[in-house]
Amino acid sequence: MAISILGLDKNKTEVLVKELNTLLANFQVYYQNARGLHWNIKGKNFFELHLKFEEFYTDAQEKVDLIAERILTLQGTPLHTFGDYEALATVPVGKDISNDEQAVKLIVDSLAELLKIERVILELSDEADDEGTNSMMSDFISEQEKTLWMMNAWLG
Repeated sequence: MAISILGLDKNKTEVLVKELNTLLANFQVYYQNARGLHWNIKGKNFFELHLKFEEFYTDAQEKVDLIAERILTLQGTPLHTFGDYEALATVPVGKDISNDEQAVKLIVDSLAELLKIERVILELSDEADDEGTNSMMSDFISEQEKTLWMMNAWLG
């Protein structure tokens, strides 16, 4: 078994890097969706949602950086082209959404998809004894579960 500089099984970290790149691609799409929603939202909930979507894209931007840095820590290369993101992303793409309910539904669907990917990474990082990735995924999951609950509550 080959060991990385972090003391982890290299084969397991390569699998983690692949999955983290998938998460990175999906977060980039989620980020862009949140930016578009922030710009295009209309209606009586404009002020509330305009600010909320800014909060979401700012958070996503920070998470994108954390994910890329984790990939580098595991001696991988983070994806960084739109073509790579499009090829891997499973988060739904929202285009020209200005309706409040459609916008919040897109956030809900996107977070649900991100959570699926994060849970796979959480399991793999646990099996690889990769506490750094495991801790990051635990934090992401806890935060996004709460946001998902709130957005679902907003939808009624």
